[in-house]
Amino acid sequence: MLLPIVHHPAYCADLPANHRFPMDKFRAVADLIRQEGFLEQGDFYRPRPAPFEWVALAHDPAYVDQVFNGKVPDKIAREIGFPMREDIALRARCATGGTVLTCYLALEHGIACNTAGGSHHARQAHGAGFCVFNDVAVALKVMQADGAIGKALIVDLDVHQGDGTADIFQDDPDIFTFSMHSKKNYPVRKVPSHLDIALADLTGDDAYLMRLTEVLRDLLEREAWDLVVYNAGVDPYENDRLGRLALTREGLRRRDRLVIESVRSFGIPIAGVLGGGYSTDIDELADRHVTLHRAARAVSSWSGPSREGEIPTRSGQPRLRR
Repeated sequence: MLLPIVHHPAYCADLPANHRFPMDKFRAVADLIRQEGFLEQGDFYRPRPAPFEWVALAHDPAYVDQVFNGKVPDKIAREIGFPMREDIALRARCATGGTVLTCYLALEHGIACNTAGGSHHARQAHGAGFCVFNDVAVALKVMQADGAIGKALIVDLDVHQGDGTADIFQDDPDIFTFSMHSKKNYPVRKVPSHLDIALADLTGDDAYLMRLTEVLRDLLEREAWDLVVYNAGVDPYENDRLGRLALTREGLRRRDRLVIESVRSFGIPIAGVLGGGYSTDIDELADRHVTLHRAARAVSSWSGPSREGEIPTRSGQPRLRR
């Protein structure tokens, strides 16, 4: 089975050379995926920029209008951490549209990945922490409005707590938010997820994977999930600039295989988004991020038992939004 991978050139906008956010990683991730021959279908799936109506399902329409029309107040722009220019707004719309497409592709194929996404600090009212729009929240809201999903689970393993996602879905009984993150890292004021696991500084591979294994099966057995969205942030890595945990590269690889294989063994579609990762070495960072796509590609051709003993085929899904 081919692995659908979503990418748009606009994922990479221009930032000052000394900016803390490594924007060039999105271009490098796409280049590395091409080099490793993952595009067996010929090319990336290319999303449309998310329209106003999609984004406003998850965010305050007044804030969405500010982003779309270049009128974001300076205070909010500072909290986001980006100069809120037209290309930054387009990048946010494309990454959001990319996650919507990735989720629909996951319903069709069982597994799909974006080369961006995971902007989990954007709350209902406005963006924050390098996150303009919460792409995962928008995608799930679109799918709910479309009748494409009933219950969905978000597995957020970025090193930072998914406060924005928790904020948007705190009163939604059909979307379950799970975040496992560094206890002492950003954000200072966390919004409780449905389940949070806060880890001590320098937590390493064995303790991390043991805790994740314990909780993951319980979550997968909790409901008959229609979709799992996996935020595969690579900032739990021991040498990440903004992380406080101590996973090795092998630990990240084992983590991604654990999540993807576990979800697919239940016959549940999974959509992977990039999440956070910070380094001045863009090639190293891109290679770290592509751990997600390598794991997804390996699992995409793998079959394992589901609740009924086999991975079911899915038919009659809503039309793909290309």
